Amino acid sequence: MTPGIDGALLMDRLRELGATGRDDAGRLCRIAATDADKAGRDLLCKWLDGAGLDIRIDRIGNIYGVWSPGGASGDPVVVGSHIDTVIDAGIFDGCYGVLSGLAVIEALKTAGADLRRPLAVAAFTNEEGVRFAPDMMGSLVAAGGMDVDIALSTIGNDGLTLGSELARIGYAGTEQPGFLQPHAYVELHIEQGPVLEAEGLSLGAVESLQGISWQKITIAGSANHAGTTPMAMRKDAGVAAARVIAHLDASARDTTGAVATVGTMMLEPGAINVIPAKATFTVDLRNPVESRLQASETALANFLNVLRGEGYAIETERLARFEPVVFSPAIVSEIERSAQRRQITCRRMTSGAGHDAQMMARVAPAAMIFVPSRSGVSHNPAEFTEDAALIRGASVLLDVVQNLAGKAT
Repeated sequence: MTPGIDGALLMDRLRELGATGRDDAGRLCRIAATDADKAGRDLLCKWLDGAGLDIRIDRIGNIYGVWSPGGASGDPVVVGSHIDTVIDAGIFDGCYGVLSGLAVIEALKTAGADLRRPLAVAAFTNEEGVRFAPDMMGSLVAAGGMDVDIALSTIGNDGLTLGSELARIGYAGTEQPGFLQPHAYVELHIEQGPVLEAEGLSLGAVESLQGISWQKITIAGSANHAGTTPMAMRKDAGVAAARVIAHLDASARDTTGAVATVGTMMLEPGAINVIPAKATFTVDLRNPVESRLQASETALANFLNVLRGEGYAIETERLARFEPVVFSPAIVSEIERSAQRRQITCRRMTSGAGHDAQMMARVAPAAMIFVPSRSGVSHNPAEFTEDAALIRGASVLLDVVQNLAGKAT
């Protein structure tokens, strides 16, 4: 029997999970380790159990559904992503990869596929990093990049720790992170960008992922009366922060592949008639080439030193730093071969967003598959990909997983 994705079931599950964890305003807010996250996890585990998978949960709360068909042995081929969301999210980001992974395993089980290796679908904890930093935490811990006890002691933006909240919602597992070592890892995801749609293509074979540098910067100036202090006598922390933003924008536009974003800012004391004494803001720098990312970081540091020379006191805090990732050429080629066989238009591409795959690439050959996002919108309830495109992507994932798992001998 030839395995095939049950597209109708996949879409029904995406919509049911997308309706789970909404707040009183109807927004999808399935933030990591909240009651809404528990509801999503409970639903996923119900489906994993219904598919006859062995559910295993590690100490950081990562959920694995494992299938070991007769004759299979060794490390599993792992597929997955995450089901936690940002605030007021769309229904596809992350969830599509997890539920497609489940659909792939179910398709192979139904077809009685003769596989050499087990399969597993994973849902990693706190990929979004909305409540607890850093993002992609569950996969980072699973890959050995962060100590599990340090991760569990992380204090969220509400003052509670991740460990206590995982225990409260019943997802503080007993397995040690890393107990399941992948033979290979493949993640299917909506693009979250405009490239595939703009080029009229149906699939992206993701061969690399941008490096990411996150910092928090605090600039101290002097508060004073907004009406009585001459411009030449001010030390305005808000103006200094604005100069940093302008520098970042200009530098990114002049650096190949670079993007730079100041996503949050707070001015103190925060009064309309008081010159800001302090500006605190975040900087997100990205580039697919490590040397260029380092150059952007150096340029920022040099500019901050110029401001220090003008009398501003400046503190910087590293929030996260991940080098660019080059995915497995063999898996990327496998994705392309599947697309060609299915007559699906495809191109190689770089991911601009961070994903769990970049962490799993530390411990196993890994790659990603992208399907188009309408208008490139994501992290937004307007996030949308057509059903047919989602099913196409899952079908390619099925091909790739089956080939990576191999036939039992």
